[in-house]
Amino acid sequence: MKQPWHLYLMAFLYILAGINHFRNPKMYIRIIPPFFKNPKFINYLSGAAEIILGTLLFFPITRTFAAWGIIALLIAIFPANLYMYQNKKASFNLPRWILFVRLPLQIVLIFWAYQYTL
Repeated sequence: MKQPWHLYLMAFLYILAGINHFRNPKMYIRIIPPFFKNPKFINYLSGAAEIILGTLLFFPITRTFAAWGIIALLIAIFPANLYMYQNKKASFNLPRWILFVRLPLQIVLIFWAYQYTL
């Protein structure tokens, strides 16, 4: 059965984002709230999770697991998005409205991943 193009788009985006955690770790470490210990490890762990889960989306046998993993990951990284909104240094000087819009965007991304859990 042919899979929808948006499944491959999602997988590709997560794989690229995961690779970027290793190519540009400072960018991600900067947005990890200070109450989390070992931000380097958290960055590499979340990057590896994005690569692995994005790859697992390609295979029907692992797709449901990958989609639930992505949902869990999106929930786990929400504090970083909130920290970006609240902290000027973590905001990359983006306009506050963009940072605010990113917060409910997590719900959209969760809904997108949920489509592949069924």
